[in-house]
Amino acid sequence: MTGQRGNGVDELIEQAGQAAELGIDAFWLGQRYDYDSLTALAAIAREVPGIDLGTSIVPTYPRHPLVMANQARTVQAASRGRFALGVGVSHAPSIEGIFGYSFDRPARHLREYLSALVPLLREGSVDFRGETLSARTGQWSTEVPGGADVPVLVSALGPRFLRIAGELADGTITLLAGKRTLAEHIVPSITTAATDAGRPAPKVVTGLAVVVTDEPEAARERAVTALAFYETVKSYRTLLDREGVARAAELAVIGDEETVAAELRRYADIGATEILADVSITLPAERLRTLRLLAEV
Repeated sequence: MTGQRGNGVDELIEQAGQAAELGIDAFWLGQRYDYDSLTALAAIAREVPGIDLGTSIVPTYPRHPLVMANQARTVQAASRGRFALGVGVSHAPSIEGIFGYSFDRPARHLREYLSALVPLLREGSVDFRGETLSARTGQWSTEVPGGADVPVLVSALGPRFLRIAGELADGTITLLAGKRTLAEHIVPSITTAATDAGRPAPKVVTGLAVVVTDEPEAARERAVTALAFYETVKSYRTLLDREGVARAAELAVIGDEETVAAELRRYADIGATEILADVSITLPAERLRTLRLLAEV
């Protein structure tokens, strides 16, 4: 499940604690422009045992791979091995318009970024020089006692990004990827890339808006408003067109317990290894019901 964005750390800890008590497997935080998700997860890790933690996702451009590795290893130590790092290049309007970085050739950036980050997380050292970034630890090490073995998942939608994720990372995190897109594009593309690189089968974490409700039409109307932004982003628009849907809300999983459970199992059957459920569009009366269903499924 995802934590509701914009809350204070205490409320995030409360949400994670509720998820753990209900038996939900993992608690994920996004990264926007308010709290820092990695810092928040380190705090949550010390307060809430028994639930896995992850970021979905931290943009790569604003954090040098050394900085990202230091933070990720620290969270892994705080969580005692329950943390997975989700990263991605984000989108041009954010990276260029807000941070002021060039978004030129983002696939090249991602390959170079992972070429530096992954060795830092796996081995504690790196000596890499690319066209867009360099990272060299020299005599120093990024090792943090208890912070080893951080899985890296990449937000990857297009063919080049999926190939890079399969070759260099442990899997992908998707958002608004429907069943057809997963079955015909994402799962086979990243699996083939991982196989060709001699790597284990990749994880495919599939992000979906989920609402368990007796009023599906009202929930669908909320989803239309909440998810409309993604229809204006080029990469997501391409994904929606590939799926053959006009509105992002068409991919939200909405209905009673039986309907939602059946739909989530269909995603698992076509290769989703984990469902990352966004419950932010649930009403208060629907949220606990939705969380309980997620724990059961």
